[in-house]
Amino acid sequence: MARMTSVTGGQGTSGFRPRMEARTSALRTLRPLAFRRLGGAIADVWHVHGDIGGGGFYIAPDARLVIFLDGTPPDMAMRTGVGHPETRGPRAMFIPAGVPLWSRLDAEQDLSHIDFHLDAGPLAQRLGRVGGGRLDQVRFLRDGPTLHSLARLAAEEVQAPRRGPMLLDGLLTALLGEIFATEPEAEAQAHRGGLSPWQAAAVEKHLRQHLTRQIPVAELAEVAGLSESWFARAFKQSFEETPQRWQAHLRLDAARDMMARPALSLSEIAQATGFADQAHLSRQFRQRFGQPPSAWRRAHFPRS
Repeated sequence: MARMTSVTGGQGTSGFRPRMEARTSALRTLRPLAFRRLGGAIADVWHVHGDIGGGGFYIAPDARLVIFLDGTPPDMAMRTGVGHPETRGPRAMFIPAGVPLWSRLDAEQDLSHIDFHLDAGPLAQRLGRVGGGRLDQVRFLRDGPTLHSLARLAAEEVQAPRRGPMLLDGLLTALLGEIFATEPEAEAQAHRGGLSPWQAAAVEKHLRQHLTRQIPVAELAEVAGLSESWFARAFKQSFEETPQRWQAHLRLDAARDMMARPALSLSEIAQATGFADQAHLSRQFRQRFGQPPSAWRRAHFPRS
């Protein structure tokens, strides 16, 4: 497995430097790396050849913006987490700090792309000038002629500088404006009718793994990769109830299932499923199932 990094190092006397870990296979560079420094960012341009099945794993403590420069979208798949869906043929992506990225080529091909590695403070200032945006949210874009034109201009300026840093600085700000003016795919799914299957499955799994505590909506939204407001709306579209009520139903269902185990007392079941005590479980259970848990248990499991 080959190992490639853009520009490495930490913060030093020369200013911001990327600190990206990259592990790649079946990729080779076609031209020497070209890069330029600008305020709070590094821009570098890559030209590589990749074999089918090649790709890599990338992670960095700094956010980065990647835009492909070729005329057609790359024949590749990207994902940003175990169990997350793949995004195919992205033209551009914004990867937040600390978010892992896996890539896989589905065909042998040559690829060219410009990467901007972004220091957090200056990035926030740039976004303030273009209308803001969430820095903790992955964004994949599949099209955008304006974005592509701006990226090619920026790549030309990196590879063969014609003007001072002001031009490249302005192009970066314009690119961020294009990226953050576009709705993230996860939130677009909310427009189309609720959570996607993987989002719903991830949220349910997270809830089942943490039955003993009340999970805030913000935490569930993070699991689904959505803003809190979008998540609440999409969740209700998918499940026809609020996240809080659905979580309460899930805990009651788990408590009911545990009543089949005669060795467990109602007090132990209440504790295992996140209720304050047996009385709390009894009140909620009666509201949901029409009788207290002790009576329900005797009716369904006479030997318990």
